[in-house]
Amino acid sequence: MKPRYESDIKAILSKRDHNGADYWTTPDRRLIKGSPFTTLDCAYMLSDLGMDRSEPVLQETADLILNAWREDGRFKLSPQGAIYPCHTIIAARTLCYLGYASDSRLQKTFDHLMGIQHSDGGWRCNKLGYGRGPETEFSNPGPTLTALDAFRFTPMINKNKLLDKAVEFLLAHWMTRQPLGPCHYGIGTLFMQVAYPFSSYNLFFYLYVLSFYDRAKKDERFLEALDVLESKLSGGMIVVERPNPKLASFCFCKKGEPSELGTQRYHEILKNLGNNPA
Repeated sequence: MKPRYESDIKAILSKRDHNGADYWTTPDRRLIKGSPFTTLDCAYMLSDLGMDRSEPVLQETADLILNAWREDGRFKLSPQGAIYPCHTIIAARTLCYLGYASDSRLQKTFDHLMGIQHSDGGWRCNKLGYGRGPETEFSNPGPTLTALDAFRFTPMINKNKLLDKAVEFLLAHWMTRQPLGPCHYGIGTLFMQVAYPFSSYNLFFYLYVLSFYDRAKKDERFLEALDVLESKLSGGMIVVERPNPKLASFCFCKKGEPSELGTQRYHEILKNLGNNPA
């Protein structure tokens, strides 16, 4: 653990039973209830804050998530209702951060995701909460970005052309900026506000993930987006503009203040581009 963020780690751990059962879940094991203190969100945040993957709480949380895995590679994150691609994507991404990218079950999950990739390169579902229109025929950019965040932990990165197609889908969205997919992910005011930790479709998360993909690194659309992010730096540091309101008291993502951890992620972007952070 990083001592500076010990209070944040303790605050997350203090929420372990807030949904009625341990590890931020409910008695019937709903793993995505109570944002931002869901089982999946908390495991990711604890990893981001520097908690060692070998800590029992992370190992046991990973086991709980893996119990939701199905033989076809999907994850069922609640006892009732449909299994949507975004559920499987966020579960896979969290487990990758916890060190399970090479687990045989996740290998089957990655195969499943490649098998259901939409024709435009992204991932989508058929839940049409906003009604049906021409925009709903596209993939959902948010889950597609999260999927690429998971796939970057695999040997497929920068070797699989289908992933390059997903990258192109997101780069194209930078130009159209229109709400796309059944869930209407657009690029507007909220997207442009720097959000951290990485849990929503926004400029910072977009650049962070795409910086791992060779297909994006020298693309003019990516570099234009990077210029926007860098125009928001303060003294070379990332300033969080839009944290989750429930994380307002947390040290690592205070609104309007430089974030050391966020800046480390920005430095990763520069490193991925072959630039040495100052």
